[in-house]
Amino acid sequence: MASYRVVCSLALLLITIPASRAMLDSHYYDQTCPQAEAIILQTVRNASIYDPKVPARLLRMFFHDCFIRGCDASILLDTTTGNQAEKDGPPNVSVRSFYVIDDAKAKLEMACPQTVSCADVIAIAARDVVTMVIVRPSWDVLKGRKDGRVSKASDTINLPAPTFNVSQLIQSFAKRALGVKDLVALSGGHTLGFSHCSSFQNRIRNFSSMHDVDPNMNLQLAEVLRKKCRKPHTDRSAGTFLDSTSSIFDNEYFRQLTQGKGVFGSDQALFIDDNTKSTVEAFAKDQSLFFGEFAASMVKLGNVGVIEKGEVRLKCASVN
Repeated sequence: MASYRVVCSLALLLITIPASRAMLDSHYYDQTCPQAEAIILQTVRNASIYDPKVPARLLRMFFHDCFIRGCDASILLDTTTGNQAEKDGPPNVSVRSFYVIDDAKAKLEMACPQTVSCADVIAIAARDVVTMVIVRPSWDVLKGRKDGRVSKASDTINLPAPTFNVSQLIQSFAKRALGVKDLVALSGGHTLGFSHCSSFQNRIRNFSSMHDVDPNMNLQLAEVLRKKCRKPHTDRSAGTFLDSTSSIFDNEYFRQLTQGKGVFGSDQALFIDDNTKSTVEAFAKDQSLFFGEFAASMVKLGNVGVIEKGEVRLKCASVN
């Protein structure tokens, strides 16, 4: 899900974030803020109508938040004097739509002050961007997370890069108590994804001394991408959606991997490596299977590193 490039040796610096011991509950706000999920859903839906890229951005935001210090909304904190925050780290510079979370939080503070954490808002919003479509996976979001007070841009080196091979990806996910099936299922979130040219340009030009284009990439796709990402790279907004049905949450991403049409090297590697190929093939053939596994993996991801003693921020961009 990350859209940045990093030297592969940085994988050795990955930190371990254990699964949470905190007690989360899908009914956590039933008494204290029963309208919480409705407020978040309406905010997310309105923003998505205005900007079709919002769903992909919020889903990626959840992943990037949970993969650093756990699901504690540290990605939302602004940089302060003497500390550069996660959102300003290299892989997060392209994360957008923080305003959606801020809008939802402001409405929640009016409805039920000092009750709903920013971490829970991100988790619920990530579910909502998937479930807004007609055919989709769904799950009950476990709630009760607290917001962290630490956010460091330097920690973002721990996000998996689009250049990672499967061994590096497996290692990265294992540090978060996530298995191989979780890796493949959560990668399926790229069905809503968009990438700028900088994250895959190494695959379409000067790939190696023997190949100009990555030989694992479909040649027709490579030609399309070369036209979108012309040299010199003067348009920093240029890029491509990660599958051909980018506005629909489906299993097209996996079908494209079987045709060599993965945009990221880390995506296409899932179909090449024996550790993950059979799961990719299974998800490509059975959308319902993918939906079920994706929902289960999102619940597991949402439980990574949840803190028991934190705060409920009044504003998501700053600590209380």
